[in-house]
Amino acid sequence: MTEELVEIPFQQLDPEILRALLEEFVTRDGMDWDQAGCSLDDKIAQLRAQLKEKKIRIVHDLKSESTNLIPVDKV
Repeated sequence: MTEELVEIPFQQLDPEILRALLEEFVTRDGMDWDQAGCSLDDKIAQLRAQLKEKKIRIVHDLKSESTNLIPVDKV
């Protein structure tokens, strides 16, 4: 991981903050998940499962001051 990226352990986040972060990530592209056959709650549950399975991580970029979910192999 570069010096500009700081991993945020999802287990240390308040459940409401984690939900808000995941919801913001899912809705960034403006996609209507209901039309895609997957509800917003379903998509958030998928991301939670990926976090628990260590397939993705939450990272904060100090340079851009943005937070993202990235695949583990890119950390």
